[in-house]
Amino acid sequence: MNRTSDSLSSRDMNRLSTLVYDRAGIKLGPEKKVMLEGRLRRRMSKLNLHSYHEYCEYLFDERRRAVDELPHLIDVVTTNKTEFFRERVHFDLLVKDVLPEICARAGNREITIWSAGCSTGEEPYTLAIVLTVFAAQHSGFRFRILATDISTIVLEKAMKGVYTADTVEAVAPELRRRYFMRSRDRESNLVRVAPEIRRAVEFRQLNLMEEFGISESFDVIFCRNVVIYFDQPTQEQLFLRFSRQLTDPGYIFLGHSESLHCMDLPFVPIAPALYRKEKRHHER
Repeated sequence: MNRTSDSLSSRDMNRLSTLVYDRAGIKLGPEKKVMLEGRLRRRMSKLNLHSYHEYCEYLFDERRRAVDELPHLIDVVTTNKTEFFRERVHFDLLVKDVLPEICARAGNREITIWSAGCSTGEEPYTLAIVLTVFAAQHSGFRFRILATDISTIVLEKAMKGVYTADTVEAVAPELRRRYFMRSRDRESNLVRVAPEIRRAVEFRQLNLMEEFGISESFDVIFCRNVVIYFDQPTQEQLFLRFSRQLTDPGYIFLGHSESLHCMDLPFVPIAPALYRKEKRHHER
């Protein structure tokens, strides 16, 4: 690795934090400086840049910033930690409580679910597995999953649906055998999500800080472990826009470390990190 300068200057740190906040809603306070420096080093090495200032000059060059480098910067500052059946209790709640209620009022129409901030795809594929199993037990049940992320880099991996074998260890053995395919190369440690599960998910690049540009409404939104990067005003505005994208009533799942407490929003708590949209609420 090329040797880089010792630290980000205050000016360059401010430039980076402002850009990231404006474009992605992610707050990078002074306490994030050491973390950012560490994560930038690998990117700088790939670009053959030897100082943080040189990287900033490269990034803020108007000829390349928005199109080429910004997605890489966003990928650097976000933590794309995810796994199959993460926070498993949410999927139990979805199947046992949420889906029966939705199906009772939805009739024969297709059920729609949005995985917002889907990262490398483990969450939407888990949803597709759970809903496929549910459909096998409930005649006429149909569903569609939209999965979005700001990072084109993680979306490329998600769309391939290829993971290391240890990644799927959290999946029950019978589901693993049915919905994941081992490589023909017996020396390979890779598995691929089965075609019927991949077909159930539509992946799309979307920046949650911009207009969604989505015409349909959703019965359920999963936005878990995403808003921890945002300050409270940004969170509140985002959840208000989510509420407008939900059916009446609709449901939203958050990460267990996230909450809508102290926010003026049209949601009522149903279970830890699960909220239902209220029918009557004065929208701002």
